[in-house]
Amino acid sequence: MAASSLSDDLGEKRLLYEQMNVQEYWVVDVNQAEVTAFAIADGGSRQIDTSQVLPGLTIALVKETLERSRSEEHGAITRWLLSQFS
Repeated sequence: MAASSLSDDLGEKRLLYEQMNVQEYWVVDVNQAEVTAFAIADGGSRQIDTSQVLPGLTIALVKETLERSRSEEHGAITRWLLSQFS
C-alpha cells in the first residue's frame, strides 16, 4: 500500500468517505501539528471546529495537545488534558 499524502487525505480519500457516509473525518499533519476536521452529511462535507462525534471536543484542543506532545512528557500532557475536561 502506498503512503498517504495530505493532498490525498484532503481530496481523494475525503470524497471516498463522503460516499461511505462516514460521520466525521480528521486529517492530521503531525509535522506541522495541524488538524483539519470535517463533518460529513448528505453526500458532502464541511470543515468543523468542534467534533460532532465526540461532543465538546474542540479541534483547537486536539491541535494544542499535538503541539504539547513535541516538548512535554506524556504524563504532563495527560494531566493537562484531563484538567481541560474537569
